[in-house]
Amino acid sequence: MDDEIVILTSFFPIKYNYVQESQMDERRPTIKQQFYSFVLCAIVFMIVYNSAAWYTSRAEKIPSFVFDFEKHVPFLPWSMIPYMTSGIFFCSVFFQCKDKEQLKILTRRMLFVTVAAALCFIMFPLRFSLPKPNTDDSVLKYSFLFLKIFDSPFNQSPSLHIAYAFIFWTVFRNFKKFRTFLMIWLILLGISTLTTYQHHFIDILSGIVLAHISFILFPYRKYDFQYRNFHVANFYFLFGWILASVSILLNRFSDHLWLILLWPALMSMIIGYHYQKNHTHFLKDKNGRISLAKKSFYMPYLIIYWLFWKFLRKNRKPLEILPRIYISSRPGSEDLHYFQTNNPVLVYDLSAEIEEIQELRQKTSYHSVPFLDIGTFDMNETKKLITEITENYKKLPADGKIFIHCTMGFARSSVIGILVMKNILSLPVDDAAETMKSINKNAVLHPYLKDFLKKI
Repeated sequence: MDDEIVILTSFFPIKYNYVQESQMDERRPTIKQQFYSFVLCAIVFMIVYNSAAWYTSRAEKIPSFVFDFEKHVPFLPWSMIPYMTSGIFFCSVFFQCKDKEQLKILTRRMLFVTVAAALCFIMFPLRFSLPKPNTDDSVLKYSFLFLKIFDSPFNQSPSLHIAYAFIFWTVFRNFKKFRTFLMIWLILLGISTLTTYQHHFIDILSGIVLAHISFILFPYRKYDFQYRNFHVANFYFLFGWILASVSILLNRFSDHLWLILLWPALMSMIIGYHYQKNHTHFLKDKNGRISLAKKSFYMPYLIIYWLFWKFLRKNRKPLEILPRIYISSRPGSEDLHYFQTNNPVLVYDLSAEIEEIQELRQKTSYHSVPFLDIGTFDMNETKKLITEITENYKKLPADGKIFIHCTMGFARSSVIGILVMKNILSLPVDDAAETMKSINKNAVLHPYLKDFLKKI
């Protein structure tokens, strides 16, 4: 009997690994599929890019757009090396995709930015206007000669070099080896568009914006909760780059006051970074407080969330999902009577972007467990929280209560409430979700949240 157990326990891990490997093999693209994607994108690029160049070259007068500081950008002949490697990245990136969906999304993004950029070249043609230094004595003179013959001076904004570089990075960022080297090289590639006198700064900004539009239109694993933060981050990045572009353009045509927009632009990009890294405590500390420095820097963000909370929140009255367990939106001072702070009360604050009211924090057993709004739930942190709530519920006095709230009361508190019901009542997750919907009419369970609930 013992021998049989040993055989079984040794067999199932092997079988499990075999199944995992088989699934990975099914998801991995074939060389043929990768080659087809490359050829398709290359053909579309050559046809669309050259057609746009031919069309714009027929115009009698094509304007240029130059910021004053660009006159001080140095011409660096050696930067032609990273500039020309864009073609190498283009040819290799398709063969670095590890699964079929990644290859599909990469192909769609590449096709989209190619066609969208060409339309911009035709509708809003711009030309490079700075005089280019003589490169006949340069070691790289043949590279510059190649560009002079084959690269159009009219296909400027948005820069496809920049848009492609951002898209390349979505694949190469997953490398374990050479990741930092590739990141630095792609940055050099982006800078080289200026230092080889191929593009103006407006082309760089528009290329970045175009790349992030493609990320939003064609998200990778859209309904997979593990990638949710990347999807949200792209909106923050896009908004940040648009604000930065608007700020710089208005400063060019108006006055320096518009540079104030660089503040919310930087703030938006930093928030996007925190979403990518799932930094749930980027605002609030372990005690649920936001420092004065962070309140100052993130003021626009905090004000927007306060306005949402003030005018759009529902579930002002806590909803009882189990005897003595309630969920709600973040309460205000006028809601304190619901909490009966003279009795034992445990409060679990899931909000990452707004502080708890001081009275509730001081008069209850307060726990700050932030999750990013419309973001992913960390699997381990969620399990730990559900276990803690369950254990505290078992020890709760007869007159005690547990309150779980996020900011608006739509998603985060509902998800945690579902898992608490599932754990305490031993319900299937689908039944717990249906029960929650019947209790909380405002519950919002996006597809990525349903994916999370199934996997946890």
